[in-house]
Amino acid sequence: MLSAGIVGLPNVGKSTLFNAVTRTHKASAENYPFCTIDPNVGVVIVPDPRLEKIAQISHSKKIVPAAIEFVDIAGLVKGASAGEGLGNQFLHHIREVDAIVQVVRCFEDSNVHHFSATVDPVRDIEIINTELVLADLAALQKKHDRLQKEVRAGDKTAKNENAIVEKLLPHLDAGKPAITASLAPEERPAVRNFFLLTSKPTIFACNVAERDLAVVAAGADRGDETTKRSDAGVDALGYNAAKYVAAVRQYARHHFATEAIVISAQIESELVDLNEQESLDYLRGLGVEDTGVHALIRAVYHLLGLRTFLTTGEKESRAWTIHAGDKAGTAAGTIHSDFERGFIAAETISYDDLIAAGSLPKAREAGKIRLEGKDYVVRDGDVIFFRFNV
Repeated sequence: MLSAGIVGLPNVGKSTLFNAVTRTHKASAENYPFCTIDPNVGVVIVPDPRLEKIAQISHSKKIVPAAIEFVDIAGLVKGASAGEGLGNQFLHHIREVDAIVQVVRCFEDSNVHHFSATVDPVRDIEIINTELVLADLAALQKKHDRLQKEVRAGDKTAKNENAIVEKLLPHLDAGKPAITASLAPEERPAVRNFFLLTSKPTIFACNVAERDLAVVAAGADRGDETTKRSDAGVDALGYNAAKYVAAVRQYARHHFATEAIVISAQIESELVDLNEQESLDYLRGLGVEDTGVHALIRAVYHLLGLRTFLTTGEKESRAWTIHAGDKAGTAAGTIHSDFERGFIAAETISYDDLIAAGSLPKAREAGKIRLEGKDYVVRDGDVIFFRFNV
């Protein structure tokens, strides 16, 4: 199972967010630095409203959603790449995850300790990124030094790796993450084997206060509208939170080509003990339609390069996880190796076509169910019935 590591400076809400996404009280979330030392690990269900709807069509007795793993990692401080704070442990734990969720403090609260005297989310992001880049530079320089003997001996693999390293070193030295380096498609598999911290796909979670969530959700990246809201009587803290989120979103787009999700970790953690309807009612009372955690989990799922195909029947409706670009034969193998080995065909219908038809027999009558071969590239939301013979 692929995993996403929750990282950030101390006291930005990492452990609180972990408790929210895992719907547990597993992680200690106290108001002091390094309250997390050993990482907490939790399996997280990927919210998918499509499952409920196809289950109704099939009268399924059970629903089985897709899942990914989240890891709550100790807070990082300036100098972590040189061993400050819990630096060595922090970097080791990041190296083991497949993607990074960087939690950024976008709230003001004098009762919650901050390493700096002021709230500045872009500065905080740059502290984290600088430490990761410095750690990668040190690791890559060592690799470059080790490769020289093999390069001189004429080793072809070493020459290819050395050329990639020499592309990455100046890129990192300019403070840029490895994931944004201009590399040829055939060079990227080699980079994965370098296990660089900054080569991991990253998403940002803007942690805002409960009082600020509604105004930020209404238009955090539209400065003109948030200004009007502030003039209309929204308190200064809410306006500041909106500006913080807008700054993070801009930074994420320009420096990582990624997105930023707005969450209120404190609110989300308080919803853990409520059922789904009670949670939605509570959020609507705050002027928010859905939980930011749901959006974050779905975004991380796609960030990991994962996609979902669906199966349905009276026994169960189930979401199966594949990688983007996987073909029908590979998808069949996620259910059982016999399905892939004896693959004959994949009866396939898009989720939208199935819902529009209202039932599988009606979809079949309308000619919406297609027969696809093993080389068919499965699309997210395909509902598939595999024919096989072993």
